[in-house]
Amino acid sequence: MGFLDKLFGKSSTEETEKMENVKLAIVYYSQTGTNYQLAKWAEESAKEAGAEVKLVKAAELAPEAAIASNPAWKAHIEATKDVPEASSEDVEWADAIIFSMSTRFGGIPAQMKQFLDMQGGLWGAGKTINKVVSAMSSAGNPHGGQEASLLSLYTSLMHWGAIIVPPGYSDASMFAAGGNPYGVSTAIDGEGNMVDDVEEAAKHQAKRTVDIAARVKAGN
Repeated sequence: MGFLDKLFGKSSTEETEKMENVKLAIVYYSQTGTNYQLAKWAEESAKEAGAEVKLVKAAELAPEAAIASNPAWKAHIEATKDVPEASSEDVEWADAIIFSMSTRFGGIPAQMKQFLDMQGGLWGAGKTINKVVSAMSSAGNPHGGQEASLLSLYTSLMHWGAIIVPPGYSDASMFAAGGNPYGVSTAIDGEGNMVDDVEEAAKHQAKRTVDIAARVKAGN
């Protein structure tokens, strides 16, 4: 095991095998595709680690007129029309959940907020307790509220009794991605492209989430 492996806690073969028992739901909301891409990278990494993964999206709430006014928004909705909408059944099924979402005035999108608000039945039955959770975000500029949106989401998840797994600085890729310890985040340029090198960081965050979920599941 190399120095960086020791420093950043790379999983052993035994730990990787434990990940095969983890059920991971990736719940995203994406207007034009950025958070969908983050979710896809997370899905790829989690599957490589052996987890069973469901990729689902928060239901769209925006009026059709608003969507139609933005060609990129409309195109993304059409391109992802076959992605299932997230449900309470996905939350109950999962050992771990990764959220990916854009920021809205330093908070979370209404679409994701409604999804969280609809989980009152599971919360009341104690079925959100000890879910292992983590999150990623994006905004239109480097200081557009990415950190605040993640903290806002995590506040709700504390009410769930969930176990929050931030990436921190547990891997060198986090520094290349801008160093957001709460969750991988990126800014978007005027053409809708990510300006940060976040692919490896997103993949690391997914693997770390699955790893911690495997440890929690084994302990239970």
